[in-house]
Amino acid sequence: MAQARITLTGAFLLFAGSLYAQPQQKLNIEQATVFLSGAELTSTAKVTLVKGENEFIFTNVAGDVNSQSLTVSATNGVVVEAATFQNNYLAAEVLSPRATLIKDSIEIIAADTQFVHNKIMVLGHESGSIWKNSQVSGANTGLSVAELQKYLDLIDTKMEAILNRQDVEKAKMKKMKDRLTKLNEQLTEEQGKGYQPGGQLLVKFYAKEATTADVAIDYVVPHAGWSPTYDIFADDANGPVKLFYKANIFQNSGVKWNNVRLSLSTGNPNEGAQAPTMNPWYLSFYYMPTYNRGYKNAMANAPAAAYSKKTEEVFDSTVSNDYTLEKPSSINEYVSVDNAGINTSFDIDLPYTIPSDGQQHLVAIKKYELPATYRYYTVPKLDKDAFLQAQITNWEDLNLLPGKSNIFYEGTYVGQGNIDVRNLTDTMTLSLGRDKKIVVKRNRDTKLRSVKTIGTNVRETFSYTITVRNARKEPINLVVQDQQPVSNDKDIVIDEKDAGTSEYNETTGMMKWALSLNPNETKTVSFGYTIRYPRGKTVVGLR
Repeated sequence: MAQARITLTGAFLLFAGSLYAQPQQKLNIEQATVFLSGAELTSTAKVTLVKGENEFIFTNVAGDVNSQSLTVSATNGVVVEAATFQNNYLAAEVLSPRATLIKDSIEIIAADTQFVHNKIMVLGHESGSIWKNSQVSGANTGLSVAELQKYLDLIDTKMEAILNRQDVEKAKMKKMKDRLTKLNEQLTEEQGKGYQPGGQLLVKFYAKEATTADVAIDYVVPHAGWSPTYDIFADDANGPVKLFYKANIFQNSGVKWNNVRLSLSTGNPNEGAQAPTMNPWYLSFYYMPTYNRGYKNAMANAPAAAYSKKTEEVFDSTVSNDYTLEKPSSINEYVSVDNAGINTSFDIDLPYTIPSDGQQHLVAIKKYELPATYRYYTVPKLDKDAFLQAQITNWEDLNLLPGKSNIFYEGTYVGQGNIDVRNLTDTMTLSLGRDKKIVVKRNRDTKLRSVKTIGTNVRETFSYTITVRNARKEPINLVVQDQQPVSNDKDIVIDEKDAGTSEYNETTGMMKWALSLNPNETKTVSFGYTIRYPRGKTVVGLR
């Protein structure tokens, strides 16, 4: 089927006349391709055209559209001549759906508050009237003492009932005012989120003959995006790791994405598509600014009125010429992954509804079951606990992005971690949390500690012992890491290094022990070194 398309890459054409004089057509948002920052929306509609020129106003269009991204196409040989987009700022106040609900609640409670206030005022008038009429005496009313007492008892009963009702209404009033205060705070917060109103699009078509056509409209909006998040489950230290890849999607485009097809892209159109171009790199000397001495002396002797705009221009010209500056049933069944291009995209077949509220909405992407090897890892110099880690190979095919991870081990939530694929090697290590059944102690051996002054130098000896115990019922593999200092000063000399049985890196000073421990087994490793430095100086960082 033939199609005609127009792409708006410059300023929009403006049409004469009111937009509301044209027939209106609601667009149906079919698909949203969500980037890490921004989203591309694809909408469709069917229009009936007469021969010649036709103009339609399309509604259900997002606000703040990137005008360079807007494309409109039509079938059946219909030509798209021009299009004009504008936000819907005609309303006196533009509110998000949530802000509208909050404002409606405020108006309802405010009306109820006025009603309660009126009741309190009426009860106050009643009590005042009763009190005024109770100022009687037996001599003036002609009542006997017994009859007067009955009258006063009746007044007392009525007054008590009125005052009790007043207290009830005042309590209601207080609750309503407290509620109004909270709602107004919520409304202020919601209005501060920068809600974008929806827009509308006026399109001019040309048809050779009367016909119907399918219209497709694509554009990019900035107020949307997604970020990855992960749930990591490990039942024990023997089985596979289950990784649930999810996306937090938000959008504040001004229109609701109702039952749309979602495609999540790792691309970011805001980064730009043009590759950088290098220009020649010229070097020059820097000279301190200098002034023309004759001009400076003339200015010092001239009257103040002589400093006009013209002389200011001459001054600027003189200065600029005197120096030069340098210028320098599983979700997997419904998600397909396309990584053939520059960016990876996850196409989700399940329809999703994402309201225009700026809130994060969790969407499942993929579920992976990953074979893993397990080990315990400890750095007792920095943390006394041992951490269980799962090591995974061939992770490159998972299309992961840097993001937060929620860790679950043995059915219990153990904390939050990070997946940073930018710093990974061929093995991805996932931390599964602390294990208190692995006991680690690091002590400095005071018996071997010594500080001696030999000539003009001080020699200080350090010796450490690390003890680990496996209190679990199964054997474990444990990696222990520590370090020896590295000197960047020729006057600080580190010698008599003893790295024990560790794998030692001379350049970084890092030491690593790979230990196997049976249940209830205890092992000890040790290391030491001597530092020599000039007497009278203090070495920073010794501990």
